[in-house]
Amino acid sequence: MNELLEVLRFQAPKFGAELARTAHGRGLAVTQKDGTTRPIPITATPVILDAAEIRRRAELAAKLSSATLKMADAVLNGGSRDVLLGALSPLERSIAERTWQQVVRLATTRVDFFVDTGNQPRALEINTTIPAMQGYSDIAARSFIEVVARHFNYPERAIHALLTLNGSNAMALYRALLDGYALERKGQQPETIALLCRRNDAQLTELRYLAERFREFGADADLVHPDEVSGDDAFIVNGKKYDLVYRHLFVRRLEEHPAPWVEEFLGTVPGKKAVFLNPPTSQMEVKATFALLSQAVAEPELAEGAGLSPEELEAIRACVPWTRRFRRGPAVGPGGDKWDDLVAAVAAEPRRFVLKRSWDYGGKAVFLGRSVGSVPYNERAQALYGGPLSWAELCERATSDTTGGGYVVQEVVETQPEDHLLCTETGALPTSFYVDYSAYASVGFSKQPAWGGVCRGSMGEIVNIVGGGGVLPLITTEVAHKLLMAWKAI
Repeated sequence: MNELLEVLRFQAPKFGAELARTAHGRGLAVTQKDGTTRPIPITATPVILDAAEIRRRAELAAKLSSATLKMADAVLNGGSRDVLLGALSPLERSIAERTWQQVVRLATTRVDFFVDTGNQPRALEINTTIPAMQGYSDIAARSFIEVVARHFNYPERAIHALLTLNGSNAMALYRALLDGYALERKGQQPETIALLCRRNDAQLTELRYLAERFREFGADADLVHPDEVSGDDAFIVNGKKYDLVYRHLFVRRLEEHPAPWVEEFLGTVPGKKAVFLNPPTSQMEVKATFALLSQAVAEPELAEGAGLSPEELEAIRACVPWTRRFRRGPAVGPGGDKWDDLVAAVAAEPRRFVLKRSWDYGGKAVFLGRSVGSVPYNERAQALYGGPLSWAELCERATSDTTGGGYVVQEVVETQPEDHLLCTETGALPTSFYVDYSAYASVGFSKQPAWGGVCRGSMGEIVNIVGGGGVLPLITTEVAHKLLMAWKAI
């Protein structure tokens, strides 16, 4: 749909400010510690994909997610469980040890992809602790479709049909929660849903948006905070009982601000006082688990021990870049080369690899070998190790740094920055963005909800919304075609 993109580039100065204001007003924002909000930029240039391709990526995410749960379970059931548990904080570890055998169903996961230069999605990591942005993605797509449709004189009565055609991750999340609840409560449906988060959470506006949508869909939904919860036999906030809890709360936040009632609640899966379908599963998100998935393609005994299906293995083979735990010793490289020492081989070819701390948030301990000497690289090295380091020096430090379970090494996914128009409340500015694609999925359901995806953009290759960057609307080819026809009819 290059023709629509060209029209949008020409017209964006006329609607860009309105698009930015609309998206911010709906909740496309980061909440800061003082409670104020900072807009997350949105682009006037969307990502356009066939609906079938969006479904395909969601199906890949579902296979990778189920495989990750199996691999984590296999490790925790074996003799090397400290590979995963050793990466976790004390409370994370305690909860994982208490719950991992009971985790069979996850309402939502998110697999983050880069699309390589051959136009193939390559999975960088999986998010299961807080696989957020279902609300942000809907806000971006909805705001874009409505603002552009009105600018193109699309019939007002038909705009809702465009939104329906494009799909909704908020609706998919709602369906997953209801379907999971029905499985746990013999076909019943929840009347009340609590969205559990900390006060002034960075994504508070997204959670408010989700709560509003859940109420529109038919459930009585509220945001609640750890210090508000009580109840001997139920999940109760201010005298109100909640049937189902959706957690948007990092366990480490409870270590900073202890909430014993909530800590105990998180240790029971799928919940007795309320149904709880997105438990903390740090053992899945630890990047060593992802490395083991990659390794399983080359080691049939590892795949067999985890019980990976042929379909899961094929998804790993197709999507997961070569990834290994970063430690000394013989290894087989991405091209099948046999190395005497993995660390030495990686240190010798910085442009081919990226180092990532096995358990960390926000890209703070992610180092691209080809970015040595750049400002982001030096800032991370300074923050972690007190000063700038060469790639060889960083590799050496990484081998002895056991924080967060040490490091993994991954082959770099080759991608190129894209030209986009970034909208602010004063207009639209040309920018160059690295763009990722995140696909949602569920685990343990006989049928997947109609999940879509979300696209983020950043001027750097490490994409993180809270730390900067923007959201690109994701729209289907069919919606894009209808908008283009409306423009041509003017």
